Amino acid sequence: MPQFDTGSELKAEFDSLRPGESTEQGATRRTALKAAIGVGYAAATLPIAAQTAIKTPADGLKAGPIKYNVNGFDVPGYAAAPAGKTGLPVVLVIQEIFGVHEYIADTCRRFAKAGYLAIAPELYARQGDPRTYTDIPKLQAEVVSKVPDAQVMADLDGALKYAAANGGDVDEAAITGFCWGGRIVWLYAATGKVKAGAAWYGRLVGQPSELTPRHPIDIAATLKAPVLGLYGGKDQGIPLDTVDKMKAALATGTPAAKASQFVVYPEAGHAFHADYRPSYVAGPAEDGWKRTLAWFQANGVA
Repeated sequence: MPQFDTGSELKAEFDSLRPGESTEQGATRRTALKAAIGVGYAAATLPIAAQTAIKTPADGLKAGPIKYNVNGFDVPGYAAAPAGKTGLPVVLVIQEIFGVHEYIADTCRRFAKAGYLAIAPELYARQGDPRTYTDIPKLQAEVVSKVPDAQVMADLDGALKYAAANGGDVDEAAITGFCWGGRIVWLYAATGKVKAGAAWYGRLVGQPSELTPRHPIDIAATLKAPVLGLYGGKDQGIPLDTVDKMKAALATGTPAAKASQFVVYPEAGHAFHADYRPSYVAGPAEDGWKRTLAWFQANGVA
């Protein structure tokens, strides 16, 4: 099982060659480490804040890696559900920029403990493995910036098809996501494939590009599922005036858009739910989790 105190030693294994080690030998060692990190925390997040990191046991659950095919590509992911049960409500759990590492897997297990089939697809799988990067700007440039929104939407559709074939009731489906994944929640809520969304500090505005032609502000008025936005008042990357702009756009839209809500926690910054990082703020994280479960239930996903 993954450990919370992986520490800076593993990060150092990526950062430099060992004494007397050739480039080829270093590459082989890193390949082995990639496999280890695949069931632990992303390299760029090390060392882990062990004192706050939450570990949800898998007892009573069916939990582990999955794969499903989308347009000829096997999308890997992680899923968790109550063991031996079917007809389960479904929640898609969308990764931060660090991919589907231990924190996202643990979040899936938390939803499973609440009675959900939770699925977290590896949405960068075609572009690279974000868990092995130690440098966040390099991760952004080499992997994250190359992920098309259209690819993500198709992979999420595929996740729902997987859920339908594996004990899930996709007529009761929701989506939640963190940071990069929070933005995706807003976009997917406009497709009509889920009944509710909970977006944790996802960016709301941005410059359109070929791969990311629209942002949440652009589709706000067309939402087909209501979204609960959970944001931090001290978030340096998401100015509160963009939250106000999003609220105004939602107010002009569909019934689902108008039903969407925001909760802004004045004492929290970005990534306040990420319990394995120093950004974690327990009060808002716990309150946001309770609100998310209540939001899904209120919108017919429970």
